[in-house]
Amino acid sequence: MSRNSFNLWRETLPNAALLAFVLELRRQLRDCRTVLDLGCGNCSPLRLVRGPHLVGVDGYAPSLEQARARGTHDEYHLADVRRAAEVLGDRRFEACVALDVIEHLPKVDGWRLLEAMEQLATRRVIIVTPNGFVPQRSRDGDLQEHLSGWLPAEFRARGYHVLGMNGPKALRGEYAALRYQPKAFWGLVSFVAHCLYTRRHPDQAFTLFCVKQVG
Repeated sequence: MSRNSFNLWRETLPNAALLAFVLELRRQLRDCRTVLDLGCGNCSPLRLVRGPHLVGVDGYAPSLEQARARGTHDEYHLADVRRAAEVLGDRRFEACVALDVIEHLPKVDGWRLLEAMEQLATRRVIIVTPNGFVPQRSRDGDLQEHLSGWLPAEFRARGYHVLGMNGPKALRGEYAALRYQPKAFWGLVSFVAHCLYTRRHPDQAFTLFCVKQVG
């Protein structure tokens, strides 16, 4: 077993939802050599997608420094994601991703972010966001408050293929945490439902995984 595969199973074995998410990311990025991660945060799941050159951008300095310490990416930029195109200049990336980012922006800024990402990417754009508006508060100014909600139909109308992640919407709440005890049981229920139903029926899923081919 390769070191990369070992790290994947070690980190995701206790969390089947994370495993499913990382495997989906790997599948979608398998042919991409450069990936721009907007709003990369302090522990992006892209750390488990080794192969492409990973460039992280985040507007919250403590998160970016934690990411740097963990070695989650190959390159880091401190910047508001809405200004990423200005910061990066003429650079382009085979894939541009925003994982749980767009819901932290007002709706008008979210649409502008999509436009910018579709210009920055030469192959693929990936957006991950909750299905609809899910209330979430900021903690110590960490930019985690939710300001908008997004629906599958909005992405489909823009040419995205939409998948469901994290199982049924009814099972999760703020920070995608499971609502019910025991967590292990309901986590298993959520994962089985994802595999059997909500991945292909994103309107019923907690999280939307949206992919657009560009270029």
